[in-house]
Amino acid sequence: MEIVLVRHGQPEWVRGGLNVENPPLTDLGRRQAQRTAEVLADEHFDEVLVSPLLRARQTAEPLLEALGREEEIEPWLREIGDPSWHGTPAEAAQEAYRELLARPSLERWSGLEGGESVRDFADRIGVGVGDFMDRRGAMRADGELPVWKLGSPDMRIAIVAHAGTNSMTIGHLLGVDPVPWQWERFQLFHASITRLETFELGDGHAFGLTRLGNAEHLGDGERTR
Repeated sequence: MEIVLVRHGQPEWVRGGLNVENPPLTDLGRRQAQRTAEVLADEHFDEVLVSPLLRARQTAEPLLEALGREEEIEPWLREIGDPSWHGTPAEAAQEAYRELLARPSLERWSGLEGGESVRDFADRIGVGVGDFMDRRGAMRADGELPVWKLGSPDMRIAIVAHAGTNSMTIGHLLGVDPVPWQWERFQLFHASITRLETFELGDGHAFGLTRLGNAEHLGDGERTR
């Protein structure tokens, strides 16, 4: 089983000095999305799943067009919920993130004030991954190790989502406990491609990380975080 995780392109978080909620892609973000589509267009995917947020949907558009597929939204793929900053000065969000990054490590679990906590987000993605795998005939084996019983070991699935969503998904599939700095643990460029593939064990399958945050398909000046 192979899961290909694509991070969305660069979003327009700020417009006219004000924060934008559920932002679209910038012009650069659209170019990044097109580059990613060109790289993946010749690959076969049994499914292409997309986060409901606009930046992920716009990133998926050229890939879906190249593959001749319809958009398939998976609600659990949405990024961690931010506070309601829409229309407020950009400095408000910048200051909130500075405060978050300055906290002692354990206090980062609570996340941004007014937003979804990192703990709740990690739990949500964990449940989402488990349900996602279960619906495709894959079940976590009993025991402490991340061993999976796969109904369709040859299945290939592409997921277009976010840095946080993808990072938590990577950790869950590899059996790595989440941390409140998961975004920094797995460094993912905009429009980057991450690949996880299963390998066979004596009693099932386990996931291996074969490529993390690959952005080699982006040109000079097109790589952003």
